[in-house]
Amino acid sequence: MEYLEFELPIKELEEQLQKCEIIGKESDVDVTETCKQIEKKLADTKKNIYKNLTAWQRVQLSRHPNRPYTLDHINALCGDSFLELHGDRNVKDDKAMIGGLGKIGDQTYMFIGQQKGYNTKTRQYRNFGMSNPEGYRKALRLMKSAEKFGIPVVTLIDTPGAYPGLEAEERGQGEAIARNILEMARLKVPIITIIIGEGASGGALGIGVGDKVMMLENTWYSVISPESCSSILWRSWEYKEQAAEALKLTAKDMKRMKLVDCIIKEPLGGAHTDREKTFLEVKDAIVKSYNELKNLSPKELVSQRMNKYDSMGVYKD
Repeated sequence: MEYLEFELPIKELEEQLQKCEIIGKESDVDVTETCKQIEKKLADTKKNIYKNLTAWQRVQLSRHPNRPYTLDHINALCGDSFLELHGDRNVKDDKAMIGGLGKIGDQTYMFIGQQKGYNTKTRQYRNFGMSNPEGYRKALRLMKSAEKFGIPVVTLIDTPGAYPGLEAEERGQGEAIARNILEMARLKVPIITIIIGEGASGGALGIGVGDKVMMLENTWYSVISPESCSSILWRSWEYKEQAAEALKLTAKDMKRMKLVDCIIKEPLGGAHTDREKTFLEVKDAIVKSYNELKNLSPKELVSQRMNKYDSMGVYKD
């Protein structure tokens, strides 16, 4: 189990509890009462820490190395029914963007999302979850296929941003993202979008236009990462905590500003502490959203989606 800096008090108490239990097993001393006291203190400490998380701490939780990634969610939701599809039919297959057909119950969905790696080798293979233009073009190809056969689309966002390399710009990174936003706005099937980790910049928006947009509790969604914001404004990464607070990038901030539709609860401590519970919450959110959208005609879907995004950022004095 890996602990973040603000979780160190929890680590200390868990180690104390473990030692207490070992003493009880290896000796005749009754440590039941002591263990109960430590357990109570541990539960109170967890509640106190996780109920008062800062924006930067939520960013850290969204990047936790044990946090479930896109394929973890898809495999848990679909089991053996998931069929991954590859390639943009133009340049190559982008390993940072994955997609394919899968079933939840009797309903087929087109799943699309960014995939990060679990170690150095797989992180390089997945390009750290940063897609090239061919990744967004693959996503669009799959969305158009879903539209052709009347299959709802589910996008899972978890990226530090689109790949900013020279070769990506040469192949039209900006155009690929802009094209996806345009085409998603007028796609004639339901689109359900969930931010499951990091939702940074155009890299997230390239698959982020949906009829229902949801965020897991400890995720973030912003035009720029706190570190990049800090380096631009203060010429240093030292102010990333201030930047995170100012950017209003947490799920609560997004919901309050009506930029997302709902927040999916996570287990106490984050999605990685109880993966099965997290997967069930995500599954319920997808099924509920689809049931709300499935009876709308293509014209109604597009009109409702357009109105939703048209109204963002509009305020009355």
